[in-house]
Amino acid sequence: MTPIDFTQWQSQFKQFVTEQMIVDPAHDIAHIQRVVTSGLALAITEQAELAIVIPACWLHDCVNVAKDSPLRNQGSRLSAKRAIEFLTEINYPSQYFEAIEHAISAHSFSANIETITLEARVVQDADRLDALGAIGLSRCLMLGATWGSALYHPHDLFAEHRSLDDKHYCVDHFYVKLKGLVNTMKTPAGLDEAQKRWQFMQQFLDQLAQETGLKSFI
Repeated sequence: MTPIDFTQWQSQFKQFVTEQMIVDPAHDIAHIQRVVTSGLALAITEQAELAIVIPACWLHDCVNVAKDSPLRNQGSRLSAKRAIEFLTEINYPSQYFEAIEHAISAHSFSANIETITLEARVVQDADRLDALGAIGLSRCLMLGATWGSALYHPHDLFAEHRSLDDKHYCVDHFYVKLKGLVNTMKTPAGLDEAQKRWQFMQQFLDQLAQETGLKSFI
């Protein structure tokens, strides 16, 4: 099979996604481009099929569903369906449609769909990596500010004597969800990168504890 030249395809993917997106601070075209970059790197390392991974990464959020919507857990399925409609419109090779649709559907944390292909595991890892490291830290704080959350609890930074509450404190979200993402990685390359990114986030938390004078129990 002749390898696909993605130059033209990717320009079409980018244009389509840009037109579809309802932007929030953590889900914009820069997020999509980072997922594509991570997905490409993981796919090369894991020897996954680029003809599946690249369009799936570009189109994984092409339908935006608000976090507080009752349809939130349907977002990835809706994106998958719309992605295949778009790929059909631009005459992308149809032999990849089923695998692309699965990779997009299964990428979402809230959808809870098992990743049954290597390509789906790569796409899911690429998306979750964007919630870790310097970018993940920044996205967390940006969203917290958007939703009116405080950076941290003023007397109990790491919830030693209270329940974690990431609706009110950004730092709590590191432990409610972000740290746990590391062990959800499905590929060796994804896990290795996730561990490195969490280490950076841990260094931030240690520094935060030092600067605030609030003891870290981690």
